[in-house]
Amino acid sequence: MDLGPPPRRPLGGGDLPDPVWPSIEWPAGPIGPPTEPFRPGPTEEEERAVRRSSRRTLVWSLLGGVLLGTGVTLGVLGVLGLLDGNVVRVPRTTLAAAPTTTAPQDLPEGAVASITQVAETAIPSIVAVTAQIEGLPAGGSGVVYSEEGYLLTNHHVVEDATNLGVIFSDGITYGAEVVGTDPLTDIAVLRTNRPDLTPIRLGSEADLVIGERTVAVGNPLGLLGGPSVTSGILSAKGRSLQVTGDTVLYGLLQTDAPITRGSSGGALLDEEGKLIGITTAIGVSDVGAEGLGFAVPVDLAVGVAEDLIADGRVRHAMLGIQGSTATEQIDGAEIPLGVSVTSMLTGSAYEAGGGRLGDIIVAIDGDEVASIQELIADLRMKRAGDIVAVTALRNDEELTFPVELGEWQE
Repeated sequence: MDLGPPPRRPLGGGDLPDPVWPSIEWPAGPIGPPTEPFRPGPTEEEERAVRRSSRRTLVWSLLGGVLLGTGVTLGVLGVLGLLDGNVVRVPRTTLAAAPTTTAPQDLPEGAVASITQVAETAIPSIVAVTAQIEGLPAGGSGVVYSEEGYLLTNHHVVEDATNLGVIFSDGITYGAEVVGTDPLTDIAVLRTNRPDLTPIRLGSEADLVIGERTVAVGNPLGLLGGPSVTSGILSAKGRSLQVTGDTVLYGLLQTDAPITRGSSGGALLDEEGKLIGITTAIGVSDVGAEGLGFAVPVDLAVGVAEDLIADGRVRHAMLGIQGSTATEQIDGAEIPLGVSVTSMLTGSAYEAGGGRLGDIIVAIDGDEVASIQELIADLRMKRAGDIVAVTALRNDEELTFPVELGEWQE
């Protein structure tokens, strides 16, 4: 079935059906002000009154425990109230100091670490990104990429942002500037001038196995006191998400490690403590987060980052076709076969390389392509000017021919 052209981008793909989740959210976004103003934490006098009242009851331990829990909750809400437009002031003594960190010991190659070891290794490489968007406080997370001061985060964290800064796990804040951003993959690179950086260790999507343990490290909700660590498993690979009306991300990793607003741009790590993705979106419904977190795979993020650092832009590849997933019927089953070429731009790279209307593309450089989503995800790893070997079915004959990829233009 022809799914039609992709929104605004003839990259060799068709439009996507609506996501199965009620909605997809960028986990970062402006953190404040919230829809409902947060209440401040109790004052010292209120806390003393609570303790006096509690001692006069026969169930002091139970009631005291309940009130203590309420106090902690209100204290957290009070901290978040700092981001409210009304600027709730919380005494500094109520805020936990950010933990100091020491340089972690690298884990042996191939070693399976405990979550504690993964956290110890990764936390010094994670930052909170602070900014203002249209005058409102906003923020997300970031990952130290290199000793030269380069940081990875999401495009949507810094888009239209001003007054950028980064807060390290030891509580020290530095200014930051945008080196470059790439809306197509939702990756951005920042730079800071802190000299004693601990770059994250890099993994690879090729080594990942569905069901293996994952650890997410970021700065959800802008909470003070350093990065948060959550764990889960790698739920799936190669996911495609329509995150806004005209923005589709391809080839994403899926995890059930809890992430939320403010986690965008943070790290998704494997069981060795290596970076495998940059967290970017979550699936939510009317009951809240659904354990569906998504990350841009590290191989894609690093390729984009290197281009941004070198040139300030990414020359994304383009076949110059539109198409849809082709299937074949075998014993009553409908099996994905490849990508049927339904139209071509005049003078497209695919046509110039020998491609024809009606071809069914089944592989790029020997890597099988079973769907339109897989084709676009594969193209995201290529660059304009690359010469790829395209394998296609034409009149029941399998052909392989070279195609010099064109450059995608928005």
